[in-house]
Amino acid sequence: MEYPSYNPASDYLPLSDDELSALDDMLTKLPSDAAMNIEAMDGYLTALLLSPQPLAELPGAAWLPEVWGGDGADGIAPFVSGKQKKRVMMLVLRHLRSIAVQLNDKPEAWEPIFSIAVDEDEELTDAEDWCIGFMLGVDLAADAWAPRFDDEQLAAALAPIALLGGDESQHTPEELARLADAQMRDALSREVPEGVQQLWDACVKNAA
Repeated sequence: MEYPSYNPASDYLPLSDDELSALDDMLTKLPSDAAMNIEAMDGYLTALLLSPQPLAELPGAAWLPEVWGGDGADGIAPFVSGKQKKRVMMLVLRHLRSIAVQLNDKPEAWEPIFSIAVDEDEELTDAEDWCIGFMLGVDLAADAWAPRFDDEQLAAALAPIALLGGDESQHTPEELARLADAQMRDALSREVPEGVQQLWDACVKNAA
């Protein structure tokens, strides 16, 4: 199946709650362990839009299959039918376009998809899956992203994302202790949206 590329001028048609739930359900039921959940997908798509490598210049085959864990190189068919695969692709592309429009034109309306846990009647935010997806998007163009991690201001914006979504084997004992504390994870997670906005303004909006 030929993959569509991202068109930044496509119609803005945000997913409804039902469509978002349907997409989450389809991704969750895929057989591949590498398939993203809806949170990781949301972070992944956000990273692709922020990437120094323009997404519109990448063929869809270079990034779309990552959402569902690849195209069955291990012999596992990721979809029950071509129709289901096409539906997932179209929903992903619409959600991608929605993120771009919101970050650019309606930043106050943009909300990343994070997990919410209840601990002793207190709601705690956990952006780990979202940040893992974001870092997977970074890995697609790691060399292009490297200067941003070396820039003091941009690195500060990326720090909570890299901590929550990075390889734990690379973390210091102090960082691992922070990640083990639900309250600290909540605090880190709440820093992520502001960091994304800073990255968007510095690397996308002002560069346009």
